[in-house]
Amino acid sequence: VQLQASGGGLVQAGGSLRLSCAASGRTFSNYIMGWFRQAPGKEREFVAAINWNGGRTLYSDSVKGRFTISRDNSKNTVYLQMNSLKPEDTAVYYCAADRSMWLDKGLNAYAYWGQGTQVTSPA
Repeated sequence: VQLQASGGGLVQAGGSLRLSCAASGRTFSNYIMGWFRQAPGKEREFVAAINWNGGRTLYSDSVKGRFTISRDNSKNTVYLQMNSLKPEDTAVYYCAADRSMWLDKGLNAYAYWGQGTQVTSPA
């Protein structure tokens, strides 16, 4: 499956942004989807994940209550709605996919990765 992330940009702290990740090449609903991010000088970290039909989600503690992951299988797209952005949310955001049945926070659990999209939220 090929993944294409978009929607990044510059948003002042406290603002909102929605990222999209469009998938192609395989049956989208067969895949769990995840969002990760990597800030300069830091390791890539888990942000959120969603199961095949959106019935289960998983979030990192740092974004829980502010970010929402969702998916539209008819559009082969997964979204990350980011509200109340903080300067520490500044990073390159990546979407990822895997055919696993289980949601996972580990990078190694995802076989497919898209290119990143930059999110910048200055103070």
